Amino acid sequence: MAVAVGGVLVVRLTNHPGFEMHGLPGGGRLNAKTLREGELVVTSAQASALKGTEVSLNGKPVAVRASGGELVIELGSLRDGEYELRVAKAASVLGGGAELSRRFTVDTTPPDLKVADARTHSLKGPVTIKGSAKGASGVTVDGRKARLGSEGAFAITLGRPPARAEVVATDVAGNTAHEEVAVTVRRPLLRAVHVSALGWASDQLRKPILALLREGKLNAVQLDIKDELGEIGYDSRIPLARKTGASKGYYDAKKAIKQIHDAGGTVVGRVVAFRDPILAAASWKDGHRNRVVQTPSGRPYGAGSKYGALSFTNFADKDVRKYHLDLVAEATGLGFDDILYDYIRRPDGKLSGMSFPGLGDSKPEDSIARLVAQTRPLARQHGAFLGVSVFGIAVTRPLEIAQDIGKLAKACDYIAPMIYPSHWNPGEYGVADPNAQPYAITKRSLADFKQQTKGTNAQIIPWIQDFSMGIAYGDKEVAAQIRGAADNGIKSFLLWNPGVRYHGGALARIG
Repeated sequence: MAVAVGGVLVVRLTNHPGFEMHGLPGGGRLNAKTLREGELVVTSAQASALKGTEVSLNGKPVAVRASGGELVIELGSLRDGEYELRVAKAASVLGGGAELSRRFTVDTTPPDLKVADARTHSLKGPVTIKGSAKGASGVTVDGRKARLGSEGAFAITLGRPPARAEVVATDVAGNTAHEEVAVTVRRPLLRAVHVSALGWASDQLRKPILALLREGKLNAVQLDIKDELGEIGYDSRIPLARKTGASKGYYDAKKAIKQIHDAGGTVVGRVVAFRDPILAAASWKDGHRNRVVQTPSGRPYGAGSKYGALSFTNFADKDVRKYHLDLVAEATGLGFDDILYDYIRRPDGKLSGMSFPGLGDSKPEDSIARLVAQTRPLARQHGAFLGVSVFGIAVTRPLEIAQDIGKLAKACDYIAPMIYPSHWNPGEYGVADPNAQPYAITKRSLADFKQQTKGTNAQIIPWIQDFSMGIAYGDKEVAAQIRGAADNGIKSFLLWNPGVRYHGGALARIG
């Protein structure tokens, strides 16, 4: 039997006259993996047959090395092509001769795989993955076999679009080509307002929101799933949420979603990630201290800050990450149409004053982007879009809070920058007084976000300020921001007012 391992042929002798060869793949084709890992073995019944055996490849002698009753044949790097291996021993007065020859093909060239960009308009409908795989005998897409046409063309329809689809093409020799294709689904126009869990439970606040939906001025509601206090607004069944007391049940999730759907809207579930005093305090008390952002000396980070100690959980901790992934799976299973992360960042302040157990050599912004990437397939399973709320300053100063816009844009469906005019410093983007110039600061800052996300499939859906801070904001100021976004080609937006009271006069009917 003969098998090639790393360009080496191994020949063994057995106890009967003549040679036998074993180990050639079906069809006599050696692919790149076989040359690296396999072996060819020729056997003979007579141990003495080893001595004086001649080995040739395509008529040319091949150097051999005797080792433990075997002939090891150094083939070096064989090029693709047809070969004949001949093993022969001449007859002598001590016995007859023996000869064996086998033909084989070396084929290490993988199929030429090309996959077209995959786009569709709904996360809840089918998507077709198309491409070509010249030289392939088979193609699979996410493990499903595709039918091959002429020139290796293939197309396969998946029931729902995954975030990414793995395409594998295999040829007759067993060589493979892999390509992972992103499936782009553009989120339809989104015009929503923020509603807290308690806000939704209030008739006085909920009814005007539903009226704006019915009037066609909004087409979505952003309803809090988990807020800045760490409270989960509906009755969550996640064990950690129940153990810490985070599950509050202020509203019935399925009932709320149905009300919003019946009014003509979709539901964006906001998940405040790492600002979570409930989980932080409970974890510290129970001895799970790695769940909490700490100081280098091992104390809870945040004492003396505007948030306070035990206010931020540790994004690098496996329990914290699982908690949020479990929450996303639960919420999308209940029917939320979008998941919108907020506070998916490290705390404000100098990085040197913080410790994130479990982070290792990773950068905070990379660890956070990886969690977003892990979340996307969970959301897609239930046809939900994934958005990420980010600070306005993150577009120019990503390391200050570990929000790298370019990396996040590759891991989600849309970026929701909080470009509130009241939050910009005088002179930012050349705007002397941003709070008093809502159109200018909105237009200029969003242009920067568009540039930062260029080359990705992420949309920009900004948070618009509908509250007063320093300057009274009304219909005019809100409308100015909406116009600033539209002049960047951005027609989707989310309005923020912590008191859940909005200026409907700033909103035009959706045509």
